[in-house]
Amino acid sequence: MDKYGKILVAEDDADINHLICEILRKENYQAVSSFSGTEAALRLSLERFDLLILDLMLPGMDGESLLGKIREEEKKELPVLILSAKSALENKVSLLMQGADDYMTKPFEPQELAARVYACLRRAGKAPLPQPSRPCLSFRKLSLFPESRKAEVSGDELMLTPHEYEILYLLLQSPDKVFSRETLYEQVWKGGYYGEDNTVNVHVSNLRKKIAAVDPDAEYIKTIWGIGFKLA
Repeated sequence: MDKYGKILVAEDDADINHLICEILRKENYQAVSSFSGTEAALRLSLERFDLLILDLMLPGMDGESLLGKIREEEKKELPVLILSAKSALENKVSLLMQGADDYMTKPFEPQELAARVYACLRRAGKAPLPQPSRPCLSFRKLSLFPESRKAEVSGDELMLTPHEYEILYLLLQSPDKVFSRETLYEQVWKGGYYGEDNTVNVHVSNLRKKIAAVDPDAEYIKTIWGIGFKLA
């Protein structure tokens, strides 16, 4: 169902096109892929779209030519968000002056893309009504949703055991606090800690591996030697 609007993604790199469409679908938009400027132009002539996300270096018809065609013809009011590897100021200024509504450079963060899409639609009077935000705890690309006991990194759900979830929940509740192994054991396992049990270390190690499988370039849980653990 076209719940929040129909968006055309004109991007010739299949992986990037798929990523953009996935980001949009998670935000409840209908995303349609095109892989060349000519294909995008054809789709625009046959279907109604609420927004175009446009790469500049497209085969067939480049993005700048397609933008000019849109602004000269019947799609004058269609919001266009440029998403390009070209980061020079003159490129941004030129495209905005030619009629682009916004300009983002690659690489990009999913949250920023979603926000800019919403802003373009809002200015065009096509934005969905804001949805109540889900209360969550967050750190870097990690989000924890206490109501559903879910954890996500960059939107990908982590499959956590109940004890792994509880450890992460404690750390995110107090991001500046150093938790001793004794404190973590007593609060998560609800029992006494006798100093020799390796349970906490094993669970923290498993948590690190699961987070690193999604975001390998950032440290999330830091070991404070001789004391315990805290958010990095």
